[in-house]
Amino acid sequence: MEQTMTTAEVKPNKEQSFVRFVIERCKKDKGFAAKLRRADNPNTEYQSWEILGPWIDLENKFQRLPYAAIGSAISRAKLEANGNLSLGKAIAMAYAEKGKTEYSDQAKARLRRLLACNDVEEACRIIRPVLTLVQSKVSQPSDYAKLLSELRYFGEKTKTRWAKDFYGQRDAESKQGEGA
Repeated sequence: MEQTMTTAEVKPNKEQSFVRFVIERCKKDKGFAAKLRRADNPNTEYQSWEILGPWIDLENKFQRLPYAAIGSAISRAKLEANGNLSLGKAIAMAYAEKGKTEYSDQAKARLRRLLACNDVEEACRIIRPVLTLVQSKVSQPSDYAKLLSELRYFGEKTKTRWAKDFYGQRDAESKQGEGA
């Protein structure tokens, strides 16, 4: 028996596998989704631990908090599949005003608050309402696997990427407007 592997059969990383697992289970099991939604609140987060436990070390808050934040966000979004929208672009799109070429003050304030976070614990606390806002205003689904990875390895590189995506989003829209 011969086994061949094409380039399309790349094994997903842990974050991609978790996001795919959560999306598929949330589609089929409302109780599962409800448990994950409770991960958003520190007082009820423990109810999601049976879901998160097989994926992470629950005693390590630097692993647990990003998985809880992203799992909760996915359960609220009711996704069909993971998207490809980065966090910076999503914030820019959530506050986009038609015809405006400058970023809104609210969008800049949200981004600045995220960029001011000193650690993953603070970033996960601040990002939760941002994700809720983005889900309510932007129809394009976010790339939750990428966001989970960024939160797990939160630092200067992640902040730079979010800012670059945020400001790059407006530049790309301006270029499209000029070309039309």
